[in-house]
Amino acid sequence: MRRVLSHGSFLRFYLLLGAALLMVFLIALGGRAFIEQVSREDYREALAALPMSLMAEQLADSTPRERQAKLAGWAEQLDMQLTLVPLEDASLSYFERARLERGKVLVATSPWRLQRRLPDQPWLLQADFPYWSERQWHATIEILGAWLSPLDGSERRERLGALEQGSWPLSLTDRPPAALSDAQRRQLDRGEVVMQLRGEQLSISFVYQLPDGSQWLEAGPATGGSDLPLNLHLPLLMALMVVLALIIYLVMRSIESRMARLELAATRIASGRLETRVKVESGDFLGRLGMAFNGMANQVQSLLRGQQEMIRAVSHELRTPVARIRFAVQMVEDMTDQPAIRRQLQGIDTDIAELDELIDEILTYARLGGETVNGAELETSLVECRAMAERVIDALSPLHEGLSITLAPGPDIELLAEPRYLQRALQNLVSNACRHGQSRVVIGLWDEPHLVRIDVEDDGPGIPADARADVFKPFARLDDSRARSSGGYGLGLSIVQKVMAGHGGSVTVDTSPSLGGARFTLLIPRRESPV
Repeated sequence: MRRVLSHGSFLRFYLLLGAALLMVFLIALGGRAFIEQVSREDYREALAALPMSLMAEQLADSTPRERQAKLAGWAEQLDMQLTLVPLEDASLSYFERARLERGKVLVATSPWRLQRRLPDQPWLLQADFPYWSERQWHATIEILGAWLSPLDGSERRERLGALEQGSWPLSLTDRPPAALSDAQRRQLDRGEVVMQLRGEQLSISFVYQLPDGSQWLEAGPATGGSDLPLNLHLPLLMALMVVLALIIYLVMRSIESRMARLELAATRIASGRLETRVKVESGDFLGRLGMAFNGMANQVQSLLRGQQEMIRAVSHELRTPVARIRFAVQMVEDMTDQPAIRRQLQGIDTDIAELDELIDEILTYARLGGETVNGAELETSLVECRAMAERVIDALSPLHEGLSITLAPGPDIELLAEPRYLQRALQNLVSNACRHGQSRVVIGLWDEPHLVRIDVEDDGPGIPADARADVFKPFARLDDSRARSSGGYGLGLSIVQKVMAGHGGSVTVDTSPSLGGARFTLLIPRRESPV
């Protein structure tokens, strides 16, 4: 079982998700129990609100002597022990005092104890009794009726509105309820309280005829319990959703972070940093994928390293026979004075020079490719870009006397770069422009906020849009000619791209807006000076 868990990422994911659902279920059970406890407390408070509010309102308007008399009479009538306690002497918590300040009733069970503050007075009415009985509700209705009887209709409604009715909605009617039986009507005539059971849930209500016989007081209907309120359901559901979402997020974040590391490694390898490897943390599916990825990177890196070493070795080995051929040509040239033979030997010497130059291009490309693959940082120093461009112009102008190679006016620009490679890249671009330009080649330097831009423009035929992505490939040519005057060797632009990659920049090609030919652009990011 342990082996299955260690080698199955998705199985572990589903097991973690199952554990999360179990945790959410347990939280739901605990939340349900908590809400039911709160609901029971609210129900008890609503149940005791009417008698406590009724007695508190009457005591608030009475003198101390009247209060003692009323408390004694109500205690016998309600079968409760009623006392008035100074609020500062009561042992109450902060939250209990806050509830009393809002006019709420504090309820404690086993045995029952009800507490309510008198309105706007520092007194606490306290009722103690062992259990609720029908007698207490009958007595509460009788006390309420005796309190309302001396008043007229408007005052009665005003006093009913001032009471905290809780579970017992109160109403006054001018005639008794129609659903009363004859026995219940006789009970009302004798001044008794009649209890009614209504509906499928057997809701309880009390009916009482006021002592003056003018109206009937009805309290209820009240049920034996209440459904969970919506304002308690919603926080519970939202808490469950948050907990479940958090657990799923944490599980998915672990998987996503490992996949993101794979993506980052693939991106770095695609950019030429083949030394990049993925950290393998476990032997599950993603761990095995990381190991396979590292094996692939090792294989690709070894193949490219072998290719670069072979190119360098072959290029170096070619220099020896080329040097021997050149030496032999020079010896033959010294041994003959015939013009025809000397012309042929000069042609051979020119071909040998081109071959030597091609070998130099291949070695440069291989060296740059090796540095890019192995992730080596180029040694940088401060380069004066205008002076570098002027050196390139001075080197190429004698070779292209029919062309005007100019540097656009502008400020002096300094840049941290590898001076030899950067000048080689610019020289390759200018040489390419000279081969294809008709009369003008312009170099432009631009100092931008985070980079330096170098433009090389010519007035030649330009490069078609569909071929611009291919000109930077090694040995790529836009025509089939192998003549140096038209096509070069096909490595110059590839070397430019390698140099830019080593500097963290890029090279692009488009149409020159001023000369109409091709415009090559070098974008070189600025670097901080080394400490």
